[in-house]
Amino acid sequence: MANGLKSAQFLMQSRLSDAAGESAETCFDLGVAYSCGTGGLPVDLIEAHKWFNLAALKGSEEGQTLRAEVAGEMSAREIAEAQRQARALIATAQRRAA
Repeated sequence: MANGLKSAQFLMQSRLSDAAGESAETCFDLGVAYSCGTGGLPVDLIEAHKWFNLAALKGSEEGQTLRAEVAGEMSAREIAEAQRQARALIATAQRRAA
């Protein structure tokens, strides 16, 4: 269990670092990790929706599909929070690029 958690933490750290590079695949992978609780991590549908949303915005059809699936399990408030977090991340990335 400890090795699985360490592997999951490494995956998350490396993917979060890569997400700044705006890769649809990276965003999608993060959505999967959060939606499934990869490596024993707790499932976080708000984070999953946020990352699937970002993947979809970058052209990922799989991101669109899984965002809709995750949204079906969320309340309107949770979806709104996920969207707010996605917008904030986009704004941060735009500021860094400027």
